[in-house]
Amino acid sequence: MNAPENVPGRAPGRSQAGPDPLGGSATVPGRRGVGMLQGARTLFYKEVLRFWKVSFQTLGAPILTAVLYLMIFGHVLEDHVTVYGRVPYTAFLIPGLVMMSLLQNAFANTSSSLIQSKITGNLVFLLVTPLSPWAWYLAYVGASVVRGVVVGLGVLVVTMWFSPPGLDNIAWVLVFAVLGATLMGSLGLVAGLWAEKFDQMAAFQNFIVMPMTMLAGVFYSIHSLPGFWQAASHFNPFFYMIDGFRHGFFGVSDVSPWLSLAVVGGATLVVAAWTLRLLHSGYKLRA
Repeated sequence: MNAPENVPGRAPGRSQAGPDPLGGSATVPGRRGVGMLQGARTLFYKEVLRFWKVSFQTLGAPILTAVLYLMIFGHVLEDHVTVYGRVPYTAFLIPGLVMMSLLQNAFANTSSSLIQSKITGNLVFLLVTPLSPWAWYLAYVGASVVRGVVVGLGVLVVTMWFSPPGLDNIAWVLVFAVLGATLMGSLGLVAGLWAEKFDQMAAFQNFIVMPMTMLAGVFYSIHSLPGFWQAASHFNPFFYMIDGFRHGFFGVSDVSPWLSLAVVGGATLVVAAWTLRLLHSGYKLRA
């Protein structure tokens, strides 16, 4: 049996309009972009519906986890820790928990969807479509951004009842929320492409994503750390996502928000380009 032609990484057939450089079917000029957007929109809808139908697990569970973190750490440290000289600890903790939940769920959405499709075998139904790598990327990562933002908003709404963190600049909040979710959605696609079974995916999340998130200043300011660990924190891109996001609430942060924006924006571009390259090559998508 011949392998499907129009899959990411496989050169399409030729027509009067010539080959499609994005890897999909060749079409009449001017209609290719419309077709790509229609395909991406359909796949995006399917991915959003996938996590929304089990929202008690995908949305409710992370919100509950964040509330438990807040109740435990806030109760223990509220009277003993003041951050930035004036910010109550519970208020300081809330943006960190929001961003941590957003990042972890954006990663989980793309990675779990792709690995489940690979293991159950239904990925073949996408491989036989003329979807381009760009369509795959926009749909999967777009859905992960939606899930991450919805979870983050849910955590914020529930936890701000304990100690409203205020809002200094909503632009910084939105920029870092979207960039962080895009970066983690892209990284989730990379993990989903690489992993061939669930324990590999669990190892990626438990030994890479979780430690880097927990050690990124969610529960503390890095200025409270010894010198060595302060320096080490500056090599963690997750730190810049959380610190820049927190700046939008308080107007102060451990580093300049512009430095955080440069690091997070650069990391997002690099990981997005890497993800598109893997999709275009068909890495571990075809037998």
